[in-house]
Amino acid sequence: MKYTIAIVFVAFLSCSLAAPAADYQQSVIEHYTSDVQPDGYTFDFRTSDGQMHSASGVLKNAGTENESIAVTGSYSFVADDGQTYTVNYIADENGFQPQGAHLPDNGISH
Repeated sequence: MKYTIAIVFVAFLSCSLAAPAADYQQSVIEHYTSDVQPDGYTFDFRTSDGQMHSASGVLKNAGTENESIAVTGSYSFVADDGQTYTVNYIADENGFQPQGAHLPDNGISH
């Protein structure tokens, strides 16, 4: 009986190890730029799988207790349904504020 259990266990183990590997698409960075300065930054990149992201940040109220960075940017990606989705955003003292045709309208005007 012990041998039967061991054989069944080994059979299940070998089947699970023989399962096909996940088909992950490798993406390559096709374009990348970055510029970081004391008063802000910019960057953008594009990958071979359709992802893009660009943003710029500006230092506000430098040297004060209210010092912060205001960021504007945009990113795009191709979803599993094959569509490209784009999000434009602002991130500042009022939080992250995304906008996109696929996103629900939150009713807040900025």
